[in-house]
Amino acid sequence: MKAAVVGAGAWGTAFSSLLVARGHDVTLACRDPEQARAIEETGHNPRHLPAADLSGVSATTVDDPSLAGADLHVIAVPSQAFGQVVRALPGAAPVLSLTKGLDPETGERLSELVERRGAAVLSGPNFAEEIADGLPAAAVIASKDHGLALELQEAVNSLTFRVYVNEDVVGVELCAAAKNVMALAAGGVDGLGLGDNAKAALIARGLAEMARLGEACGARSETFSGLAGMGDLIVTCWSRHGRNRQAGELIARGASPDEAAAQIGTVEGLTTAPVLRDLSRRLGIELPITEGVCRVLDGENLNELAGSLMGRQPTRE
Repeated sequence: MKAAVVGAGAWGTAFSSLLVARGHDVTLACRDPEQARAIEETGHNPRHLPAADLSGVSATTVDDPSLAGADLHVIAVPSQAFGQVVRALPGAAPVLSLTKGLDPETGERLSELVERRGAAVLSGPNFAEEIADGLPAAAVIASKDHGLALELQEAVNSLTFRVYVNEDVVGVELCAAAKNVMALAAGGVDGLGLGDNAKAALIARGLAEMARLGEACGARSETFSGLAGMGDLIVTCWSRHGRNRQAGELIARGASPDEAAAQIGTVEGLTTAPVLRDLSRRLGIELPITEGVCRVLDGENLNELAGSLMGRQPTRE
């Protein structure tokens, strides 16, 4: 397969190394020509995962018309840039989205922006640092086109990266978006020093909140107990690699959301939280953790939020 990976951040870099190890012809498309030149000359990305071996990966810029010749476009850019990037892609190759979020302008799932050319999404507990190091991981690929999903499963699956197929595109994408918001809250628990019991309770209730949203949108409940749901939620909320968890911790310790993002880089939960909140309000469902995260992002004291969540009327699980 001739694959063009658009986005030379950590995940795009790691996925490029994964694809080239499977024997595919891989081009990594960068926004910055200098970054592309460095990758071409050294076989390493100087800005993200510099130890990752990219020998065998070609590098170019995102506006290179030769990208039209790819069999697959893999998109690994922040959600707020996703729509613009997809609209600018030359050719009609199917798209595999690695981005975990929703379109902030429309509130749509990202695959809805690319259905005209065939779309699939990949999600799961997949930190780029560990993928690049060759540590074992698993993921799920979801698409309305079952044949495309099977083709991509065959192309990506390996002894260190096990890939499952799932037809529930709605559930997989909502899991990928919502888990980042829960990770912000989990980081807040860390920042306030509230302990592992509180963090585990928040993750469990966060999963219930994600499933409630998914059910209202027509997703399958079992998706939320799988790799894209529980698997990704656990690792995002607990791992030291988790950017959203780190951002939540910094905010709990007094940083503003902008300061946290400036220190960490892309923090998808900061963009996704208000989009999910607005979606839940349109659907008429209750997402107390998501609402609380949005209030903190708008300036509410996190200690006050924790108290209000604990003080809610007790009910059945």
